[in-house]
Amino acid sequence: MIKVIIADDVQILRTGLKAVLSQDNDIQVVGEASDGKEAYEMSIRLRPDVVLMDMRMPDFDGGYGTRQIKQKLNGVKVLVLTTFDDKETVQKALSSGADGYILKEMDNAQIINSIKAVSGGINVFCDNIFQSIKQETVMPSNPDDFGLTERETEFLRHICDGCDNKEIAHRMFLAEGTVRNGISRLLEKLHLKDRTQLAVFAIKNNII
Repeated sequence: MIKVIIADDVQILRTGLKAVLSQDNDIQVVGEASDGKEAYEMSIRLRPDVVLMDMRMPDFDGGYGTRQIKQKLNGVKVLVLTTFDDKETVQKALSSGADGYILKEMDNAQIINSIKAVSGGINVFCDNIFQSIKQETVMPSNPDDFGLTERETEFLRHICDGCDNKEIAHRMFLAEGTVRNGISRLLEKLHLKDRTQLAVFAIKNNII
């Protein structure tokens, strides 16, 4: 069962989302929060698998809530669900450590599938967010510019495809432990903290 907290300042939207998610047997909505601080504090108590986070909320916004959760609560995923796809909001969510970014205009099945994917360790970005990240690329880069090996470049490619370690190991004919250690070294080499930042790095630098 995937435990979910919904964070949105509009009660009617929270109620509607809860009704939609409750129809799926694999998802349980365990709490509702009206801002980022409440979402963080609720996450401490309830330890959800996924926090469905709106970005623009009064007092403590989604950026605050995402940053607190990702820095202090290991294993809790944050999936941004918002109406805003402007550059500033997207960058704020990504820099705060969001595990995915989707828009409220998506249909119910897509939202449910995104929650399940993020819960399973796969980063999810809707198409226009993915494109907006790509548009931030100024100059194409060569993997050699960053000292990346061929294997590390392939790790990045599979991460951007949304693969978890088991899937990468299967694709590359490697042991899962080898993949896990390789990605850890890659994070250290690039001074990044998680797979979301690796995906953004690869896209912005046109490595994949």
